[in-house]
Order: sequence, then C-alpha cells, then structure tokens
Amino acid sequence: MNLNYRIWISAILVLLAAALPLAAAAWFDETHLAVSKVAGHPKWYHAAGADIAKLKLGEREAHNHFVNNPCGIRITPKMVIAQIDNYDRIDPSGHLYGAIIAALRNYVAAKARGIYAEYHLAYAAHYIGDLSQPLHHTLHNDFNRRNHEASDGVVNDGVLENLERIRLYPITIASERDLAGEIARIADVSLALGCRLEAEERILTREEAYRQLSHSASLLKAVLAYLAK
Repeated sequence: MNLNYRIWISAILVLLAAALPLAAAAWFDETHLAVSKVAGHPKWYHAAGADIAKLKLGEREAHNHFVNNPCGIRITPKMVIAQIDNYDRIDPSGHLYGAIIAALRNYVAAKARGIYAEYHLAYAAHYIGDLSQPLHHTLHNDFNRRNHEASDGVVNDGVLENLERIRLYPITIASERDLAGEIARIADVSLALGCRLEAEERILTREEAYRQLSHSASLLKAVLAYLAK
C-alpha cells in the first residue's frame, strides 16, 4: 500500500469517526452503576453492559442511546411511543426514549416465556441512565463533540463513594402511558439543560450532574416497582 493511499484511507476514517453520532459516548461505567445501585436494582453491576455491546453492534446499538433534538422543541409522550418500533434499528436521529420501553417490553415477554430476562432489564437500566445525560438529547454538533466526553465523566471518579448525592424522589408508574410521560418529562429537563450548556459554552457541573442522575435513579426505582407488581 503506497503512502498516498494510506493517507487517503486515514482521512476517510477520521471523517467517518467524526460523523458517527455518539457511537462511543455515554455516562462512564461507574456513573451508570451508581444510578442502578441507588435505584435498588439487584443486578446493578449489569448497568454498563449496553456500552460494551456497542463495540460489537456498532450503530445498531449506539442509536438506542441518544436522540438528536434541536433546541426549542418539547418532548411529548407521543414522541416517546413513536420511537419504540425503531429499537435496535439503524436510525441516525436516535431513539433513546422508545428504546427504554422496548427493552422493558422484551424483559416482560421473556419472563412470560420462562426464560432468563435480566439482560433486557440491564439494557433498560442503562438507557434510563442515559436519559439524564443532557448531551444525549441535543444535536451532535461541534459543541456536543467537543464537550461530550468531559460531561460523561464529570462525576465518574468517586461517584460510587458519593451515592447519597443521587437523591431519590417519588415517581409512580401504573402503566406504559405513565412511563412514556415520565420519560418525556425527564427528556425535556435534560434537553433544556443541554441547550443551556451549549448557549453558555460550558460542560456540566458536578452539582448539575448529580441532580440529573437523581432523575434517572428515581425513574429506574419506579420502573422496578412497576415490574414487581
């Protein structure tokens, strides 16, 4: 392979990597584990697994972790429901909200068939964690690319030793419609914060990160209670 050809291939790979939306980014492992531990998920140690899967499944899994929303829109339960059928499909705009419900449907269906269902719940727990990461809701533009990794890791060092900073609040889920409403509510909060970060050209603060993680942990706790009924 001559030098010019190698340079051309390298340039193409760099461009592809830049264009791939959030293929390798999410809250880091310890942060996802902390959300699941605080929520009381017995198998909290599975919560980082969905990011591991992205190494093998690429875009098919990566698109379950984000939604590319322009600033100024409102996330509705109808939008959440509309994304469910896109679960595990190639969809560059992303479908995080629907992926949560789809993974939980798979969990319920697997349990009904009498087969091991916990891995489906592990995916749902991970997606619920991603729901509170503000830059998983905004456009994958230059600001997002430059600041995403720093925002993902802002509390990762030490988060498992500071679980008390992830504060639970009551959420009641009695139906899938309720769940879609809560997903939309937290997505709206996260999108608004992501847009504020972009407008102010800064990354998430530790205080903001813990407040966001409280949304994810509270929702996951409510989901676990709903599934236990």
